[in-house]
Amino acid sequence: MKKILFVSNMNCEHCVKKISEKLEETKLDFEIDLSKKAVIIEGNADDVYTAKTKIQEAGYSVD
Repeated sequence: MKKILFVSNMNCEHCVKKISEKLEETKLDFEIDLSKKAVIIEGNADDVYTAKTKIQEAGYSVD
């Protein structure tokens, strides 16, 4: 199941890199679309929770 998480304060490639580094600590299948300020997660509710936590650890808010 694909889930889209919107990260409104992700504004540049540096933001993408920071978020990617945090998400790569997990085994999540993810894609980041900077133009849409979105992180797309492939997985279940636990995977989405993990992704949200990691994005917040990187210093970003999930809308």
